[in-house]
Amino acid sequence: MHSTLFFALLSSTVSTVFAAESCICTQFSQIADAVANCTDITLQGIVAPTNSTINLAKLKKNSVVTFAGTTSFEFTNSSDFNPISFGGKNVTITMAPGGVIEGNGSLYWDGLGSNGGLPKPNTFIKVKMTEGSVIENLLIKNWPVHGFAVDGSSDLTIRNIFMDNRAGDAPNSLSGGKNAAHNSDGFGVKSSSNVLIENCTVYNQDDCVAVTSGNNITASGMFCSGTHGLSIGSIGGKSNNNVTNVLFTDSTLTNSTNGARIKSNFNTTGYISNITYANIFMTNASDYGIDVQQDYLNGGPTGIPSNGVIIENVLFKNVTGTAAGKGSINYYVLCGEGSCSNIVFEDVRITGGQNASSCNYPESGCPA
Repeated sequence: MHSTLFFALLSSTVSTVFAAESCICTQFSQIADAVANCTDITLQGIVAPTNSTINLAKLKKNSVVTFAGTTSFEFTNSSDFNPISFGGKNVTITMAPGGVIEGNGSLYWDGLGSNGGLPKPNTFIKVKMTEGSVIENLLIKNWPVHGFAVDGSSDLTIRNIFMDNRAGDAPNSLSGGKNAAHNSDGFGVKSSSNVLIENCTVYNQDDCVAVTSGNNITASGMFCSGTHGLSIGSIGGKSNNNVTNVLFTDSTLTNSTNGARIKSNFNTTGYISNITYANIFMTNASDYGIDVQQDYLNGGPTGIPSNGVIIENVLFKNVTGTAAGKGSINYYVLCGEGSCSNIVFEDVRITGGQNASSCNYPESGCPA
């Protein structure tokens, strides 16, 4: 009898432990306890109240979080509010079939993004993940301003993400005839290392991928539409202004303002080295096919380059496609005095630009 009771108690204990490791949340209020106690978490149809972040920043090691159904957020008019935060070691963030994360961007869009107007969440998803973590298979729609902000991460893979901000292309009553959505970067990466972003689709109104600091960053198999391109920068005037060993490869851009872009801020310092754009195809770049400029300012370029940011060892290889539209330029390189070295073009061919290309580096000029 004592033996039977012992095994009954043991069975109950094991069952309780197992249940504590697997949690299904159907209400926002359940998330904090799940993060503290579980390693297998499902977020089912969560509606986050005003000023309430879906805070997954302190996940247990080896956790798996699955978004299911529609995840949405009530209106929060604050630029300091981040709707979602991911963090942890060797954790996986994924989505069940049919799921969507809805950012309700139409409640905020005014054509100004983070440059003014209505206060709006500046970063939709903050990421600080390490040790083999993975973010995959997410559908994200209508984020207010910037999408992913990857900061302080290492050994991270982001793959098979579909980001759809096409609803923000149309003007609204506040945007003065411009796109309602603005500054809607897909992936921003800074102060991170060994990050792979692969096989993602981005429809937006700003950079598809922007690396502003970090080392060993790869973006591969990207499809970008309506974006400002695959970008390094802007670099300079920030807490970390060094970018090294970045590879953009095997990607397509369509109807974007730029294709491949490196931009450093005017009269600042920094270091950009070992950057490769390989096997990039673009159609209808409205501003620049390839753009390297050292006169960048958020309010508009100065036209006069500065040389405080060093740019060296940059390779454009098999970058092809078309520029189109009034003001479009195939190639534009504007380097400061002595600040650019070893920028190489191999098998590069952009055609269709309506204005003449201009390259003050290398000495041989723009690609033929």
